[in-house]
Amino acid sequence: MNEMEENYGLERVELLKRELRYTGSVLHVYQDTVLVKGHEAKWDFIHHMGAAAVVPVLEDGRIVMVRQYRHALGRFTLEIPAGKLDFEGESMQDCAIRELHEESGFVSSEPEYLMTVNTTVAFCDEKIGIYVCRNLKKAEQSLDPDEEINIELWDVEELKKKIFAGEMTDGKTVAAILAYDAKYCR
Repeated sequence: MNEMEENYGLERVELLKRELRYTGSVLHVYQDTVLVKGHEAKWDFIHHMGAAAVVPVLEDGRIVMVRQYRHALGRFTLEIPAGKLDFEGESMQDCAIRELHEESGFVSSEPEYLMTVNTTVAFCDEKIGIYVCRNLKKAEQSLDPDEEINIELWDVEELKKKIFAGEMTDGKTVAAILAYDAKYCR
């Protein structure tokens, strides 16, 4: 039994019923009926197809970041380029290469796997594969009609200061920058 299958002596939760409540362009919202320690409960569950993100590194070591408006937060955020898979079965690596080009206007054919994060484990199955891209070549941004994204170049140390000051809170970006720093900048 591997760590993923181990239950650590805890009782498994049994899914009794799953009802689709809402289908959106990015996610599906369900109400699950589960059995927990002999008690029936209703839990919300959100299915997300998955996404990919990129830490784009220029030759001088600066990171290409994107600043864009995030409606759920009601403000602009500074993030690494990222986006959802376009179809079930699309590889995260292919998605990462596409999103790098679309959002940042850079291309790279050499993504290196960095890590995978689950964004909100309490009620959502979204998984984001994060890659590092070097040997960047400048191209044109290819934004969706509803996207407005500005490109900014940042030093890793400056980004870490923003993280620890609470100014950068996007989970995938925080995890990616700190993992990149630990793996490549030490």
